[in-house]
Amino acid sequence: MKHIFLSVVFCIAVVTVMPLLAQDESSGGPPYYYVNVPIERVYAYKKGYVVAYRTGVLVPGLDYLYLPIEWFEDGPRAAEAAPPKGEVILLGSGKSWPYLTIYYKEGEFSHVRLYVRRERTHESWGGIPLTVNIDDRFEGVEDIKLAY
Repeated sequence: MKHIFLSVVFCIAVVTVMPLLAQDESSGGPPYYYVNVPIERVYAYKKGYVVAYRTGVLVPGLDYLYLPIEWFEDGPRAAEAAPPKGEVILLGSGKSWPYLTIYYKEGEFSHVRLYVRRERTHESWGGIPLTVNIDDRFEGVEDIKLAY
């Protein structure tokens, strides 16, 4: 009986003290959060990647993101010792479908990871005809705004 009483007192003390030991956001690391977006198709273009993804639940549709090639290169962020704004991760064979992970830091866009299939013959890869010019879609892109 005495052991049960001491166990209950110990549990209550631990539960009472735990919130006091929790870190607040200002003292911890960077407050990142992320959004995963399943991809319908990825198009490689000379200026970057065009990513098609599904929007809406009641009225489904497609929307496109334009990710400039500069995001995926070591550029101005290298001087700040920060990783590039974009990273392409090649998925091997298997059943995993390509997706996009968008990271936000303190509510602002930070960087993106594009998970795509390694083999370009996979149905998730698409091609843009050489006669189509969408260069202007990649100019001035600073962040990602998703359409729901």
